[in-house]
Amino acid sequence: MSAESRPITLITGASAGIGAALAHEFAANGHELVLVARREQALNMQADAIAAKGHARPTVLRMDVARVDAARDIAEALSQRGLEPEIVVNNAGFGLLGTADKLSRSEQLAMIDLNVRALTDLSLAFIESIKRRRGGILNVASVAAFLPGPGMAVYYATKAFVLSFSEALGHELKERGVRVTVLCPGPVATEFQARAGMTGNVFPPLLTPTAERVAREGYQGLKQGRRVVVPGTANKLVTMLVRFVPRKILLDLTALHQRSRDRGA
Repeated sequence: MSAESRPITLITGASAGIGAALAHEFAANGHELVLVARREQALNMQADAIAAKGHARPTVLRMDVARVDAARDIAEALSQRGLEPEIVVNNAGFGLLGTADKLSRSEQLAMIDLNVRALTDLSLAFIESIKRRRGGILNVASVAAFLPGPGMAVYYATKAFVLSFSEALGHELKERGVRVTVLCPGPVATEFQARAGMTGNVFPPLLTPTAERVAREGYQGLKQGRRVVVPGTANKLVTMLVRFVPRKILLDLTALHQRSRDRGA
C-alpha cells in the first residue's frame, strides 16, 4: 500500500457485543473504520447506527477471519479502496463451556484457530503500515487469561496466549512508536454467553461492566499506551489476587464456578 492510502481502524468481530461497542467508541473519537465479521446484515446495522450519529459510515467487510487466507483477502480489499490500517482491533473470538473431553474436538480446534492463529495473523499482517503511522494494536483477551480454566480449558488457554503474545509484541514494537494493548474484560452481557453454552445470569453485578464501558476503557488504554487494561475494580482485584493464591486452589475454585455455569445450571 502506498503512503497516500487513508489510515483506518480495522475491527474484527464488530457485529455485536464488545466489538460493536468498540466500533462506536472509535467512531466517536474520529476514526475511520473498517468493520469485519461474518454477518453482513448485522455489520450494516452497526455501520448505519454509527452514521446516524453523524460519524463517517464505516466500510463493511463480510469475512470469516478464521479462514487461513483472511488476512490476505482483507489486505486486498483495503488496497482496492485506498485504505491501510493504522490501528488493528482483534476482537473476534468465542468460548465453549464444558470439559475438554466432552466438547467437540473440532469446535475446540476452531476456537484455537480463531482466538489464537487468526489474532496472531492479523496482529502481524499490517505491521508495516502500523509502524509507518505509529499506530497500535488492541487485542481482546479476558480475565480468564490470568487463570487456569477447568470447565473451559481450551478457551482459558487461548486467552492466556493472547495476553502473553500481546505483552511481548508490545515490548518488541514500542521503540517503533507502536502501542500494543491487551484488553481483559470480565464477563459482559453479550452474545458470547449464549455461544459458549452458558445459561442464566450467574455473575455478580460488580463483575459485569457494560460492553460500552469495556470499549471506553480499552480505547483509552490504547491511546495512553497501557500494556494491559482490566475494566472494573472487582476484576482488577481478581487479577491481582491470583498471583498470591496457590495454583491448586485456583483450579478447584475455577472448576467449581464453571460447574455452576454449565448448561441447565
